[in-house]
Amino acid sequence: MTFDELKLAPAILKAVREQGYENPTPIQAQAIPSVLEGRDLLGGAQTGTGKTAAFMLPILHKLSMARSAQSKFGGTGVRALVLTPTRELAAQVEESAREYGKYLQLSSTVVFGGVGMNPQIDKLRRGVDILVATPGRLLDLLQQGALDLGQVQILVLDEADRMLDMGFIHDVKKVLAAVPKEKQSLLFSATFSDEIRDLAQGLLRDPLHIQVTPRNTTVQRITQVIHPVGRGKKKALLAHIIQEHNWSQVLVFTRTKFGANNVAEFLTKNGISAMALHGNKSQTARTQALAGFKSGDIRALVATDIAARGIDIDDLPHVVNYEIPNVCEDYVHRIGRTGRAGADGAAVNLVCLDEEGFMADIERFTKQKIDVKVMEGFGPEPGEKAEPLAMGRQTIWGGLGKPPSREVMQAAAKAARAEMMQRIRDNKAAQGDRGGNGGRGGPRNAPRNAPSNQGPRSQGGRGRQSAYSGDAQPAAGAHLGGFAGGQPPRGGQGQPDPMRTSVDMMAQRSGRRGGGGFGGGNRNGGGNRSRGSYGR
Repeated sequence: MTFDELKLAPAILKAVREQGYENPTPIQAQAIPSVLEGRDLLGGAQTGTGKTAAFMLPILHKLSMARSAQSKFGGTGVRALVLTPTRELAAQVEESAREYGKYLQLSSTVVFGGVGMNPQIDKLRRGVDILVATPGRLLDLLQQGALDLGQVQILVLDEADRMLDMGFIHDVKKVLAAVPKEKQSLLFSATFSDEIRDLAQGLLRDPLHIQVTPRNTTVQRITQVIHPVGRGKKKALLAHIIQEHNWSQVLVFTRTKFGANNVAEFLTKNGISAMALHGNKSQTARTQALAGFKSGDIRALVATDIAARGIDIDDLPHVVNYEIPNVCEDYVHRIGRTGRAGADGAAVNLVCLDEEGFMADIERFTKQKIDVKVMEGFGPEPGEKAEPLAMGRQTIWGGLGKPPSREVMQAAAKAARAEMMQRIRDNKAAQGDRGGNGGRGGPRNAPRNAPSNQGPRSQGGRGRQSAYSGDAQPAAGAHLGGFAGGQPPRGGQGQPDPMRTSVDMMAQRSGRRGGGGFGGGNRNGGGNRSRGSYGR
């Protein structure tokens, strides 16, 4: 099939050809005709499969074939609204709207937090046809009376599973109350969780279900490898791999913002240009980091899971899981950043004993055995054993087998709190020496997207949570870090932060024992691997 067969407007086809595309991807071939027919849609596809074009191309066609609407401000009314969980993804989607619609008489804009609101208000009152937004800033604009959504004809929830994970369900419901009931609704997601299906039942009318690939499928052209590593040797091994292979572009994943900063600083000190990308960075800093990474000025971009949403780089050759995710679907998301559009890619996993259980869960989830390669001199020390991972307000177990006793977990939580408090004191001392800003941990113009005390919904058994709160309130992880200030930052309106990692979100849940990942039970054995299976 070619794009010509999809009956899109000639102006759209011209723009698509200029982007170098001739044939639609599977999700585009299935979704575009249905959206053009006016059907509600529930579409799932891995990242890198052309999901954005699958909804943006038919939206552009439909809007171009109809008359524009007028808002209550007298300007062009918003006819298509796209919600995304993160700023980077919102910017990427709006860029796609401009690229594919460059020969149409349509206008678009993007609004998100972390930047000034007045320019966004001015643009909206002049009028746009397509609005791409993060939920927090969108509700800010609505509450200030600066936005009219009464003309919305098409609503898109992109990365809908992540919006649920981040606790945006209440914001989504508020947005739904502000748009007309009679509209076309599309839910797209890189993964297709059971929770998304439940949400769809209440939002969509007789939707068409499209699942291009199962939610636990990884791209076949991605080469995956496990490197067993000692707990204190990860940074050295990462630098060694980058230098040995002379990698010029690698995306490195950490669980937490502190971890991203720490790794980026180490790489830079060892001659590898690197920058961190996470929610505590200002929007300007994040934009500069992405631009430098895409241009090749920065060799290593160290990012948290949520911040990496929206990173769209053709031919990204390498992804490194510096810390193994405790949510299996996050692994699929991470490595899906490479091997896009049929290209080859490589995913490297640095696995210490504390994470062997996470890795075993991932192998069961993706139904594949990942090759193990021992790097001489970087393995675990003799006698090294798995330890609990303390982060946020919880201590979780990621090793193989049963978690240790409650007393051991509580001791790990207290040790993590002591380490975190020492880090805070060190940071304050350093800021005092520099005449710092009083220890603020984020951008000054923090929007409503600060986390509230209401955690996200239950993960339905995701990850390997064996959590103990203890008497104290542990904050950053003993090995992985967490919020720089010990408590999640709060905004005046108590809205969720769209840049939080899955670990950051776990910090707000009450201590509870979690089951296995996706029906895996207690995972007493951690799969078929023995404790020494990663080359110890």
